[in-house]
Amino acid sequence: MKKTITTTLLIFLLLSLFGCAQKEPSVVKTYEVTDIESMNENEDGQGMITMVEYYEMSDGTWRTDDYTYQYRLEITGRMNQAAKDSTFVYLSNIEDISFEQAWKASGFSSDMRDYFKKEDATLVALK
Repeated sequence: MKKTITTTLLIFLLLSLFGCAQKEPSVVKTYEVTDIESMNENEDGQGMITMVEYYEMSDGTWRTDDYTYQYRLEITGRMNQAAKDSTFVYLSNIEDISFEQAWKASGFSSDMRDYFKKEDATLVALK
């Protein structure tokens, strides 16, 4: 009797552990770094240039090799005196990034306070 109860409890415990285990999110899509030849073909400025490999995950998050982000933001606008619009793609844990913040943090600002911490947001592509 004691052996049967122990076995039943052990089976119940194992089933509970397996049932509650969370699946690791899997990669849905990989965005690879744009190679130099593709950049040369893309001189008309119509395509996106990916500078950092990143991944769309099955749980709706986005990843680089180092961090996980909640959002993928395409931020479009026109810089001062520019002839056409620019688009910056950020993976971010910040829900909203303004165009001004985006272009400054993309490398155009000399003030280090304009840049994001890598765990908060990272620039992955531009057009």
